[in-house]
Formats: sequence, structure tokens, C-alpha cells
Amino acid sequence: MVTKKKTVKVEAVVLDKDKLDKLIVSLSVGGGEELIRQLAQTLQDCLVLADPVQQIQLVKKAGSQLEKLSEEEMSRGPLLQACLNTLALIYTSLQAKNPLRRASASALSSVPGWLQDQAVGCLSACLSDCLSTLCSDRASYPHLIDSVTSCLDGFPLGESCIRGLLAEVLTFLHKALSEYLQLNSGLAGCHVLQAQLMHSCLAAVKASMLVVQRSQDLISAALQAGNPDCTLQPTLSGLLDCYTHILTDEEFVQAVQSTAGMAVVLLIRSVLGCGDEVASAVAGLLQGIELGAECAPLWLRESCVGLYDSGRPAGVSLYLCHGALAMLNWRGASQGPRRDQLLLLVPHTLLALDTSIKESSTAMVVARVLSLWSGVALDSMQSGQSSAPGLLRDSLRGGSELQGRLLEHVYTHWEHPLDGVRHQTNTLFKNLLLLHQHTHPLALSNPHSDPYVSQLTQTLLGLEWHQRGKYGSLACLVELLGAGYLLALEPQLPSHLLGLMGDQTLAPYASDLLERLFVSHKAQLAGEGDMERWHGTWVSPLLQVLCRARLDQTTYILDYFLPKLLRCSPSSLAHMVQALQNSPSCSAGSRGSVGALMTCLRAARAQGMVQSSEEGLWGGLVPLSLLRQALVHKHHQVRMDALGLVCESHRSTEVLTSQEIELLCHFLPSCLNSQSPGVRQQTISLLKKLLCRVKDSGQLVQRRLAQERDVGQREKAQHVLDTYKEFLRWLCERLFVVLLPGASFSTCLTALRMLALLAQLFTFTTGPEDMFALGEVVTPVHAQNVLFCLGSNFLEVKQLASALLRQLPPSAVGLQEPDRMLCLLQAAMDLSTSTKPFDSVTAAHLFNLLLHLPDLPQALLLCAQEQGLSFQPPSLTQPQASEALTLETNTLAVIQFLLLCLKTEVRKAESSLLLAAATSPLYGRAHCITAALQQLNTRCLTLCGQWRSVVSELITVSYRMSDVVSPVVQSSSPEGLIPMDTETESSAGLKSILQEIQPRDTNDFFTSARELDTQESGTNEPAAKTDETLHPSTGGGGEGYRVTAQMVLVCCWRTMKEVSMLLGEVCQSLPLQTTHTPPDQALITEEQVEGVGRYFRQQLLQSRHRGAFELAYIGFVRLNDMLCRSGSRTLQQLPAHWLTEVLQEVKSSDPSSKLCATRRSAGIPFYIQALLSSEPKSSSCSLLKTTMRELTTLAMPPPDRATDETTVPQVHALNILRALYRDTRLGENIVPFVSEGMQAAVLGFTSPVWAVRNSSTLLFSTLITRIFGVKKGKDEHSKKNRMTGREFFTRFPALYPFLLSQLEEAASSVGSDSGRVILHPSLFLLLLVLGRLFPSPMDGSSSPLGLAPFLPFIIRCGHSAVYRTREMAARALVPFVMVTQVPSTIQALLDDLPLEPAPRTQQNRIHGTLLQVLFLLRSYQADAHRPQAAGSDISKALRPRMWLASRRNPCLVTRGAFVDVLGAVCGPGASPSGDSELKELRDETLAFLMTSELVTFGSSSAACAPPGSAQYFLSLARLALSASVESPLAWGVEEEEGPASRGPLILRCLLQCPHYEVRELGLAGVLRRLEMEMERDGEGMGRPSWPPETLVSTLTSMVLHETHPQSLAKLLQVLSILIVPSDLQWRDGLQTLTQWQVLEQVLSLADVFVHSVEVHCAALTLASRLVVHLANTDHQGAAAVALLGCWGALVSQCCGEQQNTEVKMMAAEILVNVSATLLTSPNPPLGVSHTVSLWRGLFTLLQDEDPDVRDRAADYVSSLPKHLLNTDAPLVSVCPPVALEMGVALLCQLFQLWGQVPTGILTLTEWLLGDREGEHPHESAIAEATGLDEDDFLFEKGDLNLWAEPVQWVRLLHRHLVVLAEDPGLKVLNQAELLRLSAQAEALSQATQQALEGLPALPQFCCTVEHARLALKQERATLVINILQTLRQAGLSG
Repeated sequence: MVTKKKTVKVEAVVLDKDKLDKLIVSLSVGGGEELIRQLAQTLQDCLVLADPVQQIQLVKKAGSQLEKLSEEEMSRGPLLQACLNTLALIYTSLQAKNPLRRASASALSSVPGWLQDQAVGCLSACLSDCLSTLCSDRASYPHLIDSVTSCLDGFPLGESCIRGLLAEVLTFLHKALSEYLQLNSGLAGCHVLQAQLMHSCLAAVKASMLVVQRSQDLISAALQAGNPDCTLQPTLSGLLDCYTHILTDEEFVQAVQSTAGMAVVLLIRSVLGCGDEVASAVAGLLQGIELGAECAPLWLRESCVGLYDSGRPAGVSLYLCHGALAMLNWRGASQGPRRDQLLLLVPHTLLALDTSIKESSTAMVVARVLSLWSGVALDSMQSGQSSAPGLLRDSLRGGSELQGRLLEHVYTHWEHPLDGVRHQTNTLFKNLLLLHQHTHPLALSNPHSDPYVSQLTQTLLGLEWHQRGKYGSLACLVELLGAGYLLALEPQLPSHLLGLMGDQTLAPYASDLLERLFVSHKAQLAGEGDMERWHGTWVSPLLQVLCRARLDQTTYILDYFLPKLLRCSPSSLAHMVQALQNSPSCSAGSRGSVGALMTCLRAARAQGMVQSSEEGLWGGLVPLSLLRQALVHKHHQVRMDALGLVCESHRSTEVLTSQEIELLCHFLPSCLNSQSPGVRQQTISLLKKLLCRVKDSGQLVQRRLAQERDVGQREKAQHVLDTYKEFLRWLCERLFVVLLPGASFSTCLTALRMLALLAQLFTFTTGPEDMFALGEVVTPVHAQNVLFCLGSNFLEVKQLASALLRQLPPSAVGLQEPDRMLCLLQAAMDLSTSTKPFDSVTAAHLFNLLLHLPDLPQALLLCAQEQGLSFQPPSLTQPQASEALTLETNTLAVIQFLLLCLKTEVRKAESSLLLAAATSPLYGRAHCITAALQQLNTRCLTLCGQWRSVVSELITVSYRMSDVVSPVVQSSSPEGLIPMDTETESSAGLKSILQEIQPRDTNDFFTSARELDTQESGTNEPAAKTDETLHPSTGGGGEGYRVTAQMVLVCCWRTMKEVSMLLGEVCQSLPLQTTHTPPDQALITEEQVEGVGRYFRQQLLQSRHRGAFELAYIGFVRLNDMLCRSGSRTLQQLPAHWLTEVLQEVKSSDPSSKLCATRRSAGIPFYIQALLSSEPKSSSCSLLKTTMRELTTLAMPPPDRATDETTVPQVHALNILRALYRDTRLGENIVPFVSEGMQAAVLGFTSPVWAVRNSSTLLFSTLITRIFGVKKGKDEHSKKNRMTGREFFTRFPALYPFLLSQLEEAASSVGSDSGRVILHPSLFLLLLVLGRLFPSPMDGSSSPLGLAPFLPFIIRCGHSAVYRTREMAARALVPFVMVTQVPSTIQALLDDLPLEPAPRTQQNRIHGTLLQVLFLLRSYQADAHRPQAAGSDISKALRPRMWLASRRNPCLVTRGAFVDVLGAVCGPGASPSGDSELKELRDETLAFLMTSELVTFGSSSAACAPPGSAQYFLSLARLALSASVESPLAWGVEEEEGPASRGPLILRCLLQCPHYEVRELGLAGVLRRLEMEMERDGEGMGRPSWPPETLVSTLTSMVLHETHPQSLAKLLQVLSILIVPSDLQWRDGLQTLTQWQVLEQVLSLADVFVHSVEVHCAALTLASRLVVHLANTDHQGAAAVALLGCWGALVSQCCGEQQNTEVKMMAAEILVNVSATLLTSPNPPLGVSHTVSLWRGLFTLLQDEDPDVRDRAADYVSSLPKHLLNTDAPLVSVCPPVALEMGVALLCQLFQLWGQVPTGILTLTEWLLGDREGEHPHESAIAEATGLDEDDFLFEKGDLNLWAEPVQWVRLLHRHLVVLAEDPGLKVLNQAELLRLSAQAEALSQATQQALEGLPALPQFCCTVEHARLALKQERATLVINILQTLRQAGLSG
């Protein structure tokens, strides 16, 4: 993106009159040489000018004149002195960044050498005069400081001047800094002033540093001279005092403190010189001791006394370290021993801060300083000037203690949330490797010989790939060692990294590492010329992933990786294209070779590597037919890549070819209706690029046309312009046409966005100057379609349509017509009082559309007269008013009129809230007023007097509206106290209810329950005078009102919402009356703003309804934003004052407080959030720090017993903390308080009060998300949401002792022998936190924050009597054990198990230990980098304890756990097969299995099984599956049939077990094995070789007797695989069933289990396989035909819109599979009727709302016989719209093939007319029109299907019906059927027309859904009549 450079403001030099007159007089002195007189005249002209640009030119001229002065010819007269004085005065009078000042500096620098002393004297005099006269004015300090700084900024004369005025300048800077520091203490709460002061302090410190740095020789000489009259030493001492104050005051921002740290070191260096004394003094400062500062003067030590204080802030040493590194010279000079010691002291000092830092911003500074240190150390090593090279070499070599600590810092911070920290950490790692290289020269040239580098590389490769820091470190290794080194160690590294590109969080890191690798690898192979090897390493894996991986996994390859690869090797594109064109087709879920080809070509095209021309697209790399297929491909990413290939170009002026335009026309019709927001966004973005090409290339061609004289070239250029014009007009027409009533949301959105692009780039004007004249395309019908889009229920559609209407030709829109304007105005007024909330949004857009019309006030006047209102609109003061004045006048008129109506309605609501809710809810008017204000530029209003009164009135009416509805939203339960029903009779109860909901409720839920007093009768004002509303009729006009509870509630909370938004808009946008605002322009006063603030406070602290206080929060945020930016100091301090008040109220709250302690404290957290978020992020965040300290103190449990006085504040504090931790705007500023929040949440679980425990739970959940990030997947225990223990405890060090002590306390209550279950309240939370930590292999063994102390307590928690606790302890133990320590830990746990049963055996302890062993084993076996060892030791420990799995162990739960351990040890992931101990263990386990209850269950029933038996049998089943199905070879189990075959026997026992869980598990294992066999052998290769026949027989007999639904579903899925393509022998005992009998049984199962989705789908799938097999056989007989018809009916039923998504997906799968055999057969086996019914079901699925269903149904195209497709039709999967179009055309073709054209015409005509079975169309249409309000719900948004477009479907049918009716072989149709259809169509047309006429005016706005529904019926009837008329004219109707 190209950003416009910010222009510097040029200001003219302006002097006061006396000084200007004196200068002009001095320049007018006579005498002097001619050149000097010319110079004086130039400067005199400059002074009298007011144009700054001309002044710059004259000053430059004066500079050139000065250069010409020579000493020999000139004299030093007064005129020359006056000239120099003038230039100096100009220089000192201007701001630093003013170009005029730079010009004057350049002019002064141009003086010849003989005049320089005089020029310095003049400049010194001017600067000294400024310092003496302006130093008493604090407002002038910034200007003076800028002047000092600019003198030292590349201005030699200025530097000489400063050196001459050194004492005076330093004195001024000291004075300025001292006053700034004093002023800072009194600016608490004034964030803007504080920010300005911090900026001034930073400028002053920088200026003082610059002065000291440029004058070090003068300072040293003056101090050494020891002159008692010299003022330099006390000034320097004062400056040092100021620096010390800044460093030790934490209220200063880090930028100022960091600069002060550098200033301290610079000042010490200036005083002490450059010897070892400086290093000693700085080292003493870093350590906080004065021992190294003996050589420093006493005054220096006294000024630094605050820096030696032991209680100094931790940041002091940090900033001093930065100062030492930045201000001391570390290279080029001989280093003393103390300098080296100081260099080594810096990292130790910084590393000591790691565990004491809380703020992330400070962590950023530490990372930056450490990175700076590593660079300095590298410079020192490279310079070789160290006095003790051995010291540095030994300390910085790899493997040293310092290197180890620094690496631990890297591993701790390489996944820090801040990008800057991660970047600096990566730089530090790279510099550490370079430091090791300098200490070990062969380390990087031959890394294999360096054990340190080899071990480091292996360790990094062994880390898990979810650790993002790993990528940057590996990239450093690639940069230093080359890619070949890593590829030799890990050959599969490219494929592995490409597999990670599907993860959005890892893709940027993986792509950067990949780029480093392939660039380095190519450079290494360049000498060998082996590009094929490079292609095999990098390109081939990429193409394989692109072709075969799922689309969502390849999105980021296109974004991050592929462009980089092509930039590295452009010649690889030809290799990619060749490889992809030769590759076979891939799975349906991937993009395939076509998609991969589009992806590669698009990336190359975007980089300008391939060009298009008329002769051939993109160099002939891709055929046009292939691109057409890709543009309508089923997968949206393939379509987008193909569109990008067409649209994207390296040059915006590249002319579009006719082929490209044809491709776009092919793509656009099917792309408009896309549900995916991402696809819509990509489509619009790509089309914008294309339209920009059209515009830019069109302008270029037009210029060429005007200049070209060759006739042929002119014709060619004109042809291009004509083609563009034709294309753009076609595009406009196409987009306007789709905006019909009933168009889907996605179609409207896409079309409107494209039209907005056209309006933006080309405009819809009709003038002759417009090249394309798109305005001529827009007709009134088109404009009307856009206008009616304002009635859409989707806000974005309304906004786009409203913006587009203003850009269409006014003649087409027609709003200028008085009648039309009045009609729209009346519609807007009616909609603004609708009880449907979204109608008010439509009204607001209509008002905003009318605001730009000059005649609007007259229309408002007519409306007012019709309503009997006294209204006088403001009139335009000018006859030809500007657009801005017209908009302002109309806005004022609309607001005045709405305010007048609103006052009337508020009075009505004050007397009867029920009547107001039913007839004129208040929120609509308020919303329209807010929307109108937002259209106005309130900073340049002309009618300020009228606006001022309107604003005052608005605020008053807003308060009245709030008072009316407050009782509802402030009641204890606004939703619960009002009965939620829609019966008219129940509204009689609303009166008494409204009398009960006054805010009298308190927080006494802690002590007593509140009951609703149904007998109390009050005189509550909102409920008064409502008797007349409790009946269906109100009298008046006889109109009935249904007052529902929903109406009342919505009226109240939406009114509160709109009042809040209105007040927020008023305060934020209108000019405030301050000292900086002219009184005549201010519209709102400070008192009004404070009143609005009090209103928001009341609403947020007392509202109970979430909708009310959430939106009051938005308005309050806007108010606070305005307060902080206001120029009033009083207003700036209001947020801090309000915050103090509410915190005090929270502290003192008790059960009688009005603050709501239920509903998560309701609006209190929102109130505090809004106040804290107003604090500038760049400030010290003092409000946040103070608030968090107070809240965390309140949230902690009280030291004594909890009382009501302490419980309520604690609940509030916990709820507020939760909201603050969730607030993303507080960012990293909230992280320092996470430790305290976690402690409060954990300790809150110990409270006896449920409310405290509940709030603690919510806070704990929020903190887990804040610490570990948002869950990145469905796996609750995913490694992506974890961090190393060292990183966790380094970021939150206070949690280490806390969690350890809490865990110790919790573990002490576990495993007692008392027999009682003791569950520590916080144990669950502790295990949940600890389970997310893991030890990194990089952690040091002696880390002070190690995880080892937690291990024994976690193991002990596994002995708990609570099953869930034992399981969590086992899960928490896994990450705490390093992978190398897993075998020894498992061995120790197993040794703890008893060898024999004993009387007092603790089964809980045994079970917990076994669970820990099991979880460790599974984790160990899943680790790809585990060491292969220790298998035999575990086997040895298990074999003596086999009794735990036998019947000698009475506990089935522990028996099952031990069996699971055996399965894990003996399974396929165990040690190598040569382990004899493991083989013996497997034999023993197998022997145990053969004698277990699973094999010898006999006739025992599962119903009377003891507790834990199901769990035990499942463990046995998993072990049996492993031995018989998953890995029989490893177990030595035979799979073939035989008398001694154990595999089939075990599996049969599994499938016949009485426990349904075991059967289900066994069938799931068989299903997985079958799917693997099918995938390995390939589709269509016959039935898999496994399972054996006897097992198949068992399975077929089970299907007739299985009763459990889940098991039956799995069984049917297994049989569905086995039945393809061979026949199975189906047996029921000894009886063999035929295929037809089986089909009947399966269909009955599908019918019986219709409510079990899984069984229903599986049964129908199996039945479909049977039908396909039987359809081609001889099935004579009514029974067979009936069965096939029954199957067809079931499948058609599954295609219905109301079905579950799983059922519809199954139906789509079936129809795709049978399309080639049943749907398109020349002789339909099911008959024409059932076959057409299946086609209708397919068409229904193609229009389903679920995109997956549509996409799967569209796959039928790829299954069609090729002879039915046209030669140019795509043979790959197409998108659903194209599939639908093809399907209807194909069905018409099949009707012709079957010889059933008359039947086809009648069938399609019935579809066209619509399904109206058993219903007379006339009566139904009338009923629909008259009963529109029967189910009138507030939030009704129409039909559920937001994708289907019935109008387009109807027109599609009509289009193909017309073609079918022209078939030459068509005979006479059935006369009776035609008459019936004709009568239905005529009746439907007439009834629908009557219904449409009965709707209100402009029903598109007020009855959008009903109007669209009736318009569709009208369309249906019209098209049917049309087709029947066509048939009559053709003579086919009889």
C-alpha cells in the first residue's frame, strides 16, 4: 500500500510590530557595499511578506548573497551586522520543523569563514535573549528546547553558539525539567495534559543529553579547573537529580525513563572521562552499591544517592543497563578489565529482572536491551581489543553458564504475546550463535564436529512444532549453517512444514522457515546445477499437498509460501504446470490437479511472470476449456484462484482480451449467491482489480485513440473501448436484474457491492464526457429494485442500497416527484413507530435518503398537517443553497418533526406504557434522530441557535423516555417478572405486574428469598390508566391491539438502548462549550455533559436487563472518549472522579445496596470498563493500576469469617475483574495483575457462599483464556493451548509459591485412611492449571522455577477417592515428566503397586497409579522423538502384578485400568519386536484374554452385571481388538479360519457380547479396518480379503437381531462396505434370505428408526446398495416394484428442507451414487414417476441452505455418462447453481430419451405452479393475504433458507419448459390436465393480485416477507399461464 507522505506545515515568520520596525530600520541604514545593500533589501522584503513560500525563496536568495561576500572587498559595518541579526532572529522565532527555519539555518551556514564568528555572535545574542526573556513563561519552554535541539542538529554555527552559552543553556534545561517534574504531581486524572507533559519531559532530557554530549571537552575542562565561580557543577548536579527523580518515579512513561538512564551514564562519562573509573561507577549503579564510585566526585555521588537505594524500582537497573550499552564506547578502543566485567555484569543484571517484571512493555525493553548487549558483545569480540580476551571468551562460548542462562531466557520468551519480544529474542539467539562461532571458529564451518551446535540442532528439531519460537531459531541455524545441514538431519522437513501450513497460527512461521530453507538450499545447489534435486525437495511436496490436501489446509500456502517459492525460482513454473497436467485426479475433498494448476498460475500471474494476449492466454500454459471448468468448480477456492488468474495483473493498464471478458461472463452468473463471507470478499476484491484494469487501460486506450493517426490502430483501439462498454453495460444490467423481491441476502450483498464499485470507478452519469455512460443503463425499474433493498432485514444490504441510491441518476430514482417523496416520507414515519425493531432501521435509511432533497421541508409540513401537529420547518436563507446547507436545514427539520412526534408519544407512554408498547414504541423515533445526526458534519453548522435549543430539548426528552421505561429494566428480573406468552387474555396481568417491578429490590438474596406480592396494589405511574389497553379494542378508531409481554420488554430495553446511543452521539459529535470553542459555535455545555454522565452512571449501575446496560455502555464509552479529548480540565478529571465514587460504593455495598450483585453484577463491570478504557494507552495507566489493586484486594477472601458486608463486595470485585481480564482493549496492560486474579479465583472456591464460588468459576475460566489463549480446536487438552512451566512462572512468578502451597494443602487431604471422601475445593482448579504446563527440553535442571516440586503432590492427588480427581491428576502428571524420564517414572509407579492381594488393599490408590501409568504410556508412545528404550523394564514390572487383571482382584474398575495398561504396553506402539520380555508379556496377556469373561461369558446377562463391569468389558474389548483386528501380527494371532485360530474366535466373542458397548466398540474396530483395507486396495477392487467368511456370516445374521441403535448403525455401515460389489449370503439361523427379503428388512429398519438419524441413514445407505444391485436384475412382480417405490419414496422424503443435515447429506450421497444407474438409465428401473421424484429431490438438495449438502449433491455431474453431456460441458464437479442448471436441462433431455415429453411438460408445469396438494389456490392466497399478522413475531426475519432463490428457480423451469415445448416429436397433451393447470394458474393469479392490492402502501418496506411471498406466487401463475398459452398457440392442447 502506498501511503501519502505527510506534508510539513509551513508558517511565515511573524514578529511583533516594535521588533519588526526596529529590524526594518536597521536594514535601511545607508552606506555599505552594494552586495550588502542588496542582501539587506532581500531580507527587508522577506520581513514584510506574509506568504511563507515566498519568504523561503528570499531567505535562500539571502544565503546565496552571503556566500558571495569576500573579506577583501567588504567591511564589517552596521548594515552587515543588521543582516546577520535578522537571519538569527528569523531562525530563533520559528518552530523546529518549519522549512523556513531550515532555510534560515542554511543561509547562516553559508556565511564565509571570515564572518562566522560574527554570525555566531549574532545567533548567540538572539538565543541568549530568548533564554533570558522567555524562561519565565512555561508555555515557551517547548519552543526554546526545540531551538536548542535544532542548533545541534547538523548546524555547525548553532553548535558553536550552544558551546558558547553552555552554562546558560544547561541552567535553562535544568529549570525546565525541575518545573516539569513539579507540575507532573498535580496532573492526576488529566490524561491529555499528562501525555503532553511527558512529551515535553522527553524533549528536555534529550536536549540536555545532546548538549552534554557535544560539550564534553568543555565540561571536563571546567570541572578540572575547579573555578568556584563556575555554575556548571551545581547545574550538572541539578540535572542529575532530575534524572534520578525520573528514573525512580514509576509515574513516568518508559520512553522518558529510558532516555534518563542514558543521560545519567552520559553525564558520568562526561565527568569522569573514558577510563576504567567510568566502568566502576556504572557497575556500582547497576548493583546499587557505592563501592565502585570512590573515584567520582562527592557531588556526583550525592546526586545519585537515590539510585543506590535498595528500595529503588526494578526498572532503574534496566534503564541504566540500556544507558551503559548506548553511551559507552565498546568498540575500537582498548578495553580495560573493569570494562569487560561491566559488559558481563549487564546480562546478569537483566536476567535477574526476568522473574520480577510484570508489565509486558518492560519485558519488551529487557528483550531489546539484551539484544543490544549481544550486539555490543559481538562487536567487542570482533574488534579483538579486550584486555582480558580469556574472560570474555570463556563467558560467551557455547555451554558456558552465561550462555545457558541466556538460552533459557530465549526459550522462555520466544512465545511471548508481544511480537517485539519474540523478534528481539530471535536476534539474541542468532547473536549467541555468532558469539559461539568467535569462541569456536570451526563451529559453523563444520557443525558436525561441534557437539554444542549438533546437540542444539537436535534439541530444536526434537521440540514439538506447536512451539512458535522453534521456527525462528531453526531459521537462524539455516542462515548460519545452510539448509543442507538440517536436511541431512531431517530429510522430511519440507513435507512436515508444508503439513503445518494448514494451521493459521503456525503458517507465517512455517512459511518463513521454508523460505530460508529453499533459498539457502538453492544457493548451495547452484554450483552443482542440480535443479531437479531442488524441485524434488521443494516443488514436488508442494504440488502433492496442493492436489491432495483439504482446501482449508492449503489456503495459507497460497498466501504465504507459493509466491515466495516462485520469486526464488521463476523457472519452476513450467515444471509445476507440466507436473500438474500429467497428474491423476484426486479425492473429492481436495482441489485436485485443476485447482492446484490454477493456484500456481494465479501466484505467477500476480507477480507478472505470465502475460495474456489475444493470441493465447498466459503464453498458452492453460487451455481455455480447463479455465472455464475451474471458474465454475465446486470448490470455492478453485473458483477464486481461477478468477484471480483472470483478474490479477502486474500492470493495471494491461488491456483485457476478449477471452478474459468471455470468461468473466461465464463466471459471474453463478458467483453472486455465495454464502461464504470470505468468498464474497475475495470476489469483490478481485473484481475491483479487474475494473481498475478496465478503467486504467480504457483511459490509456482513449489517449492513444486521440493521438493515433493510423487507421488500423484507431479501429483496434475503438474496438477495445466498444468491448469495454458492452461488457460494463452487460454487468450493470445483470446486477440490477438480480435485485428482485425474494433475492437471497448473499445475492443482494454481492450485487450491491459490485454496483458500488462501478459507481466508484465509473459513476452512473449520463453526460457526453463519460466514456461508458453507465447511467443510460439504469432504468426506473432498476432504481426501484435498489430502493426496495432498504426493506431488507440485513443492515449491510440497507447501507449499501442507501449509498448506491445517491449515486444513481436522479431521474431514474425519481425522488424529486412530490407524490413519491411524500409517500416515502409517510412510510418512514410509519416504520419509525413499528413494533418490529428492524423496521426503525429501515425508517432511518429512508429519512437519510430524503435529507438531500431540497423540497423535504414542504413534505414534512404536509405530513404534520395530516397528523394535526403544529410544526413550522426551518426555511432556507439562500435561494440557491449549497448541498451542505440543504442537508443541515433538512436534518434540523426532520429532527424537529421527529422530536415533536416523540414528545406526544412520551406523554402517551407516561400515561400508558402498554399502549405505547403496542402502538408507538419510543425507540424507533430516537433511532431515526441518532441516524440523522450521524449524517451531519457538526463542526461547521450555520444554524447554531436553532440547533442549541433542539439539543437541549433532545436531552430533556431522552431523560423522560428513560424515566418511563426504567422500572422494567431496573427490576430484579425484567424477563422473569413479565410472563412470556402471546395470548391476548393474559395481558390483563400486566397491570399488576408493572406495579410490582419498581426498583425496590435489594441484594438480600444472601440472607432471604424474595416473593412476588400478588395482592399489593400500587399507584405506579407507568401502570396507571391502562384499563383501556387490556381489551382487544381501544375505542378510538376501533383498531385492536395485542399487547404481548414481549412487546413491553422490547419496548423498554430498546428505548434504553436508543436513549444511550442518542446521548452518546450528542456528546461525542456536537461542539462543546469550552475556552477553545467560540461561544456562537458551541451546542452543548459542560453542565449538560456532566448530566449525561450521571444518567449513564445510574443506568449502568441499576439496570438489570443486559440489552439495556450493554448498549448504555457503548454510549458511555463514547462520552468518556469525548471527555478525555476535551479541552476542559474539569471534564478530563471526571472519569477518575466517577471511578473513585463507584469503587467506594462497591467497597461499602451490602444486602441493602441498590447495586445488583446478581446477573454477574449487571452493568457495574461495564461502567468500570468504560472508565478505564478511556485512559490513553501511552500513559502510565495509573487509573488501571489503582483500580486493579483495590479490586484484587476486595476479591480475596476475608481473613475472618465471611459476612454479608464482605461477601457482596467480593462478588462485585470478582465479576468486575472478570470483565477487565476479558477486555481486549486493555491489552497487555492487564497482564501484571493476572497472578493476583488467579489467586483470588482459586481462593474464592473455598468460600461457603455459592455466589462467591460461582463468580470465582467465571473469573478462573476467563484467566485460563487470557493466559493460554483462545482454544484453537475442539481438543480440550490440545498442546496449542499450553506453555512451558518456566515460561508460565517467569511471566507470573507469584503463582509459583501459591500454586505449590495450595497443591500441597490439597494433596494432604487426599488418600486418608478414614474412609471418608474429602475433596479440597480448589483441587480441580489446581489440576486444571497444572495440566496445561509442560517442561521444555531446554529448561535447566537446577531452575529455581522448576516443576519437580509439584510431582509428588500430583502423584498423591491420584490416590483420591473421587474418580474425576484421579483422572485429572493423571492427566496433569503427563506434562510434568520429561520424555527422557517417563520410563523411570513409570517404573517407580509400578513398583508402588502390591505384588499380591491384601486385606486392606486401597483400590483407589491402585486405580490412580494405574491411570497415571496409562496416561504416561500413551503420551510417551505418541512422542515421535522419544528414546527407544525401557520397554523390557516395564514388562518385568507388570508380569508379577498380573493378578490385578485376574479374578483375584475383586474391583472391576482397577482390573479394567490394568488391562488398559497391558494394551498400551503390548500394543503396536510398544518397544521393538525383538524384546523377549515383551513377547512373554504378550503371551501371558493373550492367555489371560482367552480365559477372561469376554470369551467365556456364557449366558450371563448384562442387566445384572456388577458395578464397573461395562468399563471392565470395554477395556477387555480394546485389548481384544488390538490382538484380533488392529495388530494381530504383533500379537502372533492367526487371522485365517481354522480350528486353532484365536483371531476370529476373539472377534466373534466381541460381536456376541451381551454388553452393547462392547458390540459397538467391536463393530467400530471392524469398520475402521475395512475402511483401511478399501483405501489400501482402492475403490472397485472387489470385496476386501478381510474379514473371513464365517465372520461375514456372523455379521449378516446380527442385522436381523441387533436392537441397540448405535450398534445397529455401525453394523449397517459395515455391511454397506462388504456388499460392494459382491453378493452376501444373508442368513437367519439356518434359513437363507433372498436379496429382496433383505431389502424389505432393511427398509423396515429405516422406517422404524426414522427418529434415529444414525440408524436411518445407515439403513438407507445399505438399501441403496442393494437397490443398485437389484435394479438391473429381472424384478418382475408387484412386490419388487413396490419395494423399489418404497425405497424411492424414502429417499425423496429425506431430501426435504425440514430434515436434519446428516439425513440430507446421506440422501445426496445416495443420489450421486445412483445417478449413473437409476437416474439416467435409458430404461428407468424405478419407472418414470419415481425417477422424476428422485430428480426433484436432487434439485431440492441443490437449493438447500447448507453448503455441504449442496456441494455433495452437485457431485452427481461427475457421475453422469459422458454421452449425456455436451462436448464443452465440464466433466469435473461444478458449483451448485451450475449443477442445477445442468440438471434441469438433463432431465428435459431424458424426457425426450424416454419418450415421455408430454409427461415431462406436465410435471415441470406442476413444479412451476408450486406444490398445493389438497388446497384451493384461490382460498389459500386469500388466507395468506388476510392472515399475515396472525403470527406476527417481533424478530421474524422470514424463511429459514437464506440461500435459495425461488424466483430464479421458477424462471429456470420456465426457460427449459419453453425449450421442451418446442420438441418436434411432441404430440397432443392431456386436455384434462391442461385445463386443471390452467384453472389453478388463473385462480392463483387472481387471488394473489387481490392479496397484493390489500397490502398497505409500499409493502416492500412494511410487509417485506409477505410481499415477496405473494410476488413469487404471482410470478409462478404468470409463467404457467404463459407456457400454457404457448402450448395452445402451437396446437398441442387438444
